[in-house]
Amino acid sequence: MDLELNRTVTAVVTYLGEQLGEFGPFPVETLRWQDVAPVARAAEERLGVPVVVLRLVSVEGGEDYQGGHVTYQVEALQRPRAGLDPSDRPLGDPARRAGWATSEGARASLAWAEEALVAAGRPLTGPAEQIKTWNLSGVHRLPTGAGPAWLKSTPVFGACEAETIALIAEVDRELVPTVLAADTPGRRVLLDHVPGQDCWGFPEDTMLAVVGRWVAAQAALAERVAALGTGTTLPLRTPERLTDQARALLDRELGLTADELAAARELVGGFPAMAEELAACGLPITLVHGDFHPGNCRSDGTGNVLVDFSDACLGHPAFDGLRLRPMLSPERWEQVRALWCEAWRKAAPGSDPQRALELARPIMRIGYAVRYQEFLDGIEASERIYHQDDPAAEIRGALRG
Repeated sequence: MDLELNRTVTAVVTYLGEQLGEFGPFPVETLRWQDVAPVARAAEERLGVPVVVLRLVSVEGGEDYQGGHVTYQVEALQRPRAGLDPSDRPLGDPARRAGWATSEGARASLAWAEEALVAAGRPLTGPAEQIKTWNLSGVHRLPTGAGPAWLKSTPVFGACEAETIALIAEVDRELVPTVLAADTPGRRVLLDHVPGQDCWGFPEDTMLAVVGRWVAAQAALAERVAALGTGTTLPLRTPERLTDQARALLDRELGLTADELAAARELVGGFPAMAEELAACGLPITLVHGDFHPGNCRSDGTGNVLVDFSDACLGHPAFDGLRLRPMLSPERWEQVRALWCEAWRKAAPGSDPQRALELARPIMRIGYAVRYQEFLDGIEASERIYHQDDPAAEIRGALRG
């Protein structure tokens, strides 16, 4: 990636459905498109009123969700005092737009969070600070006298985080954040602050302890998951279920060559036999985090807490074991793999976790292709830029493996 990459922004300002105008371009200090905190600060300084950055409208340039010139729709929460440049810029088709990316939805989420904090005995002590918005979540930090709380909104095609956290808390309360309030139908959750920082910023050793701890939690949850049956909203992503989903995915236009498509069909045709072998390895179907990597583990140097369960599902635990591989050096991966395998041998005596990792790899990659296509099918057109090529990339990765 170009180290000189930077991000500039144009803000198209709306107020209760009225397009007031725009300003920009102006530079912001961070690169990632979904990081809208500096955009919101600049807009509030310019407009003199509180705002919410609703959504990405378009991008020119940039790469890997970073840099370039990004145009956002910014909703003023009060009518602005400052003048703006005239704008009739199209704001896109609202079909499949996330609730938090609309004027009504953003206001309703903030109002819900404020009321929930009062009910929890932790009223706001200042204005909400917007952190992120994109097709997979909207996030605000909310100041209270007992420390910050976090408002997170997720899409209907994401797992219910409150339900997932409650399940894990049954077996390891300290492994998950505290839920202060939840609106399950609205896919909103209010979480207590987790001290520390995401493990991207720590030495890799920081996350090692959570590997065995998560395995122990998954093993303990296996019986609960089996007992849930249809009494859960968590999606089913077992190897058998993914076989059917993968066949349906390969019937769609994904940008694969004819040779790639033929090879992918052949690979998926072998999934039933792979699934039988995988089951024979002795690891149970259980709760799967779905995106088990260092960035979704927070640590203060003494403990670890897992966060971001919007990709959680019921599936094979090897999918989580493999998720770490591309994010670690080959040497560290060997260490983590050994830790993961030893933890499962202890949790499931007689199992063969190392063989499970080998068998699960192509199924996991195709499973991610299916999941990315769900993103694309569930989000508005302007947000597809984040994931447009991901299904094909995962299929090619499965073929290489």
